[in-house]
Amino acid sequence: MGRKFRTMSKKKAILLDRDGTLIEDKNYAYKIEDFKLLPGVIEGLQLLQNELLFFIVTNQSGIGRGYYTVEDFHKFNNHLVETLKEQNIEIIKTYFCPHLKEDKCDCRKPKTKFIGEIIKEFDVDIKRSWMIGDHPSDIQFGINGGCNTIFLTTGHGDKHIDDLKSLGIKPTCIYHDFYSAAEKIYEDLQKK
Repeated sequence: MGRKFRTMSKKKAILLDRDGTLIEDKNYAYKIEDFKLLPGVIEGLQLLQNELLFFIVTNQSGIGRGYYTVEDFHKFNNHLVETLKEQNIEIIKTYFCPHLKEDKCDCRKPKTKFIGEIIKEFDVDIKRSWMIGDHPSDIQFGINGGCNTIFLTTGHGDKHIDDLKSLGIKPTCIYHDFYSAAEKIYEDLQKK
């Protein structure tokens, strides 16, 4: 199922937050009956699929809180991946942190353990890659890892937009829907 990429020395990627970015954030979504893609996600990913590798990077503290299990997470996430695959969109890999903030683990965004793994395993040019998310921690994760960032006001984004300023976090761009973010990335790719 090889995807055709332009000739390039290193691959570029989009690191995607999941809840509130790709799917509706229903506060600890893990039931397939609650699954709903956000508007523009399919079209946006299709626009970029020949240019970039797609990875999901998601904090899942609901596991640490005991709201659902790792198995529940995988079942739900596999449903998302398969739904996208039906549209010829391939998620290369999903990285998830099951811990609580208090656990002080090394994998919870904005810590960059998963960015390091993506670079090492897939030879990604992180400086020419993007992180898209709806939380300040998503943007800080991207900044800490050295990539471009897009803050979406979908999901919890509207509630957190003021936090960006108070925390001194500056995303590359802010958009109100996924497709507009994808168009920005596509335009940026055409310039280089």
